[in-house]
Amino acid sequence: MGGTGFTRRKAVKSMGALGAFAALGTGEATAEETLAAQTPPAGIQKARQAIFDKVNSTPLIDTHEHLPDESRRLAGGQGKTQADDWSVLLHHYLDSDLRTAGMPQTSYDRFFAAGVDPIEKWKLLEPYWPAVKNTGYGLAVRIAMRELYDVPDLAAETVEKVQAKYVEVRRTGFYKHILQDMAKIESCQVNSLGEPFGRTDMPALLMQDLSIVGMFAGPSIGQFAGPTGIKVQTLSDWHKVIDWWFHKYGPLAVAVKSQDAYGRDIDYDRVDADKVEHVFKMRLDDAAISPADRKALEDHLFWYAVGRATEFRLPVKLHTGYYAGDNYMPLERLGCNPGSACRLCREAPDTRFVFMHIGYPYYEEMIAVAKHYTNAYLDMCWAWIINPVAAKDFLKKYLVTAPANKILTFGGDYVPVEPVLGHAMIARRGIALALSELVEEGWIGLDDAMALVDPIMHANARKIFDVENKSRALQQAKWT
Repeated sequence: MGGTGFTRRKAVKSMGALGAFAALGTGEATAEETLAAQTPPAGIQKARQAIFDKVNSTPLIDTHEHLPDESRRLAGGQGKTQADDWSVLLHHYLDSDLRTAGMPQTSYDRFFAAGVDPIEKWKLLEPYWPAVKNTGYGLAVRIAMRELYDVPDLAAETVEKVQAKYVEVRRTGFYKHILQDMAKIESCQVNSLGEPFGRTDMPALLMQDLSIVGMFAGPSIGQFAGPTGIKVQTLSDWHKVIDWWFHKYGPLAVAVKSQDAYGRDIDYDRVDADKVEHVFKMRLDDAAISPADRKALEDHLFWYAVGRATEFRLPVKLHTGYYAGDNYMPLERLGCNPGSACRLCREAPDTRFVFMHIGYPYYEEMIAVAKHYTNAYLDMCWAWIINPVAAKDFLKKYLVTAPANKILTFGGDYVPVEPVLGHAMIARRGIALALSELVEEGWIGLDDAMALVDPIMHANARKIFDVENKSRALQQAKWT
């Protein structure tokens, strides 16, 4: 190399472990050089500790929950189960793992029933607990029980303490204690499962999405038209109903949300009103509608609602990927979600689409969508407990592929509040591991990793959903 002073040894050293192994494969590095490159740099453990400390101390904005108000929980309303005991923590998501692990329906029903002794419930659970305790769903529950109830793990000798602590914790103020004090969550964004917009008792903590799925899927005429006082006789009347909801709740909502992908792909075509006027009349008459006509009507109404959302500057949250529940997911159709997401982004470049749950298991394709389309955002809500390792890998790949200002890294996606704590702790570990590995593997520097923490954990969400202004508007809402 002449007088440049740039030797092979210096080159290998500058490339680090990855470069040394590559050079070894070509015969250009000695075994000594390769071994030296494998030794972690002196500051590597210090860097990892710094990242973990930063992530663990940084507040989260939780971009997706289904939490009922605390007052409903205290009144015994779980939404999904009549029991008001420790089994509530297992009823959302982990119950699906129990079924797929083989728990019989009779045992399942008894386990989640009210008035059953904790020891008897443990005996029903015990044969299946080893099979599910290490899934993401299981880990979230175990961590929550450890942190909230001071038990090392769920077992025969701890279950009565778990029940006693469940009652002790579940009292006025426990939402704030779990979410803000323990999980370090600034605020949550709630998609109410019982009404299009939740008029919450805690507007600063439980911010709200406006559900639009019933505006176009079905549509749900009684639920949406009733509060408006509009008599729906034509498609134009239904447009007015949709307008009413946006004018009333658009200024208060942080986003609009649809989980219509549980029933079909998100391949919504632009369809003119005059093409589906007769189909809407058939819907009013409860007449039989062909699948093609039903899709055309839904597609037209989807775009009408999305148009209103865009006018009100509301991001459009869309479910993608994995299904909750068990034994009914058509995976062959879910693989179409990323391609359909591209079509939506092209069709409405002024609309901000938030594709939820990373499209799992098709998350590589969803990263490509976010990298290519200005108006595509990805939300990791639920992903950390579907597959914690895949979620960590997703975040690593995302951060070196797509713009970092379009990723949202946490949403608990729970009905009961307690497992949100476990989910948040799993997410923090995953975020810290993803950033640490990127630094350790030489893809980014420590300063860059540290600078990413605030944006991906809360600053992106604050900007995308206009959190400060929406929070002020919610706190001034008349019902509060």
